[in-house]
Amino acid sequence: MSELEPREELGFLLGGVRSLLEQLVESGAIEVPSDPEGVARAHANARANANAHANANANANANANANANAQVQVPRAVAPQPPPVERPRVRPPVLETPDTLESVEARRVRLAQIEQVSASCTRCALHEGRTNPVFARGSASAELMFVGEGPGADEDAQGLPFVGKAGQLLDRMIVAMGYQPDDVYIANVVKCRPPNNRKPEPNEAATCIGYLQEQIALVRPKAIVALGATACEGLLGTSGITRLRGTWRLYRGEIPVMPTFHPAYLLRKPEDKRLVWADLQQVMQRLGKSAPPNPGKR
Repeated sequence: MSELEPREELGFLLGGVRSLLEQLVESGAIEVPSDPEGVARAHANARANANAHANANANANANANANANAQVQVPRAVAPQPPPVERPRVRPPVLETPDTLESVEARRVRLAQIEQVSASCTRCALHEGRTNPVFARGSASAELMFVGEGPGADEDAQGLPFVGKAGQLLDRMIVAMGYQPDDVYIANVVKCRPPNNRKPEPNEAATCIGYLQEQIALVRPKAIVALGATACEGLLGTSGITRLRGTWRLYRGEIPVMPTFHPAYLLRKPEDKRLVWADLQQVMQRLGKSAPPNPGKR
């Protein structure tokens, strides 16, 4: 076979293809653009459509991936926290109140100030008939406090509580308990003498009770002996001394109170001294005091 035979064969094939195309064009099976630029444009449009479909598919895939990622929450890494810094504890400032006055001298000064206020008090009608206001006597740091009803004639004259016959009996009982009269603190519910030594009216006691409450807050006794019905009413808010005596109660839920008969009552009914002595023995026991079982007739 010569070198021209492959070329002649290729020309024969091209001629056949051309003839086939002409037949297809004539039959309308295909449409061939009449100009080369049209053919180029057709190819460009085909490529553009293909690219558009590819971009659309890529965007759809990207949206699907984004939705899938949004549904899965990936926990964030937590940075390690530094250990807490321990701050130094600061104590609150101590205020000078009746509950925090530790100095006996400071409490004594405060009691003197309250006594001056009570001396000029005119809040109830009892001040109209007084000669002297009767505030207290005894120690500002006493562990034991006695509370009575109000001043009598002797107390009004001297300005001190329990200095008459009832007071002398009280002093003897205090000594029998192992104290001296100056070792304890003695006060009354009202600071002015009621007319004819009558019992204070409820409004008079209510008006004056604030002074006694401040006295108790400053003295801070370990125990209180309530002498008589008026003292029980002022301290405990309840009456009935016969029922109450000999049983421990609490003043404001804190300080033990022993109700017992008033010394003035014992002057009228001395046979009940034994009952009062039994009550005072309970007080001594609570305070760690020892005393003879029977102090004798006093």
